Amino acid sequence: MADGVLRLVLWSGTNFTGRRIQFLRRGVAIRDLRALRFNDQLSSFRVANLTRPNQVTLVLFRDVNYQGPFRVFRGNRSVANLGNFGFNNQTSSLILVGRRLSDQEIRRIQASASAPGGIVTIQQ
Repeated sequence: MADGVLRLVLWSGTNFTGRRIQFLRRGVAIRDLRALRFNDQLSSFRVANLTRPNQVTLVLFRDVNYQGPFRVFRGNRSVANLGNFGFNNQTSSLILVGRRLSDQEIRRIQASASAPGGIVTIQQ
């Protein structure tokens, strides 16, 4: 698999507590977290590429359709409290890919309001 084996686990509470949603194996784009009843609830997460640890990017967007302020996490990460990044309970859409997205690619995603090709997209 070119992009590696991806894992993303989202929690509604800090320190990896509360409601949990897990994605396994490949990239995903969630256009509107209301589709999973998880809008503005993300407080902690773990993201990893199990076969290529540096080749993973998670982008959290404040607004639906990959809009608004965002936070980028590259490489395997465990974030116990998004409040430390000024982003607790603010995520409304996200993109996970098995490569390193550049800032320019993220700006294109916002301008087009569409995810990169080759990943599953979940929408409201």
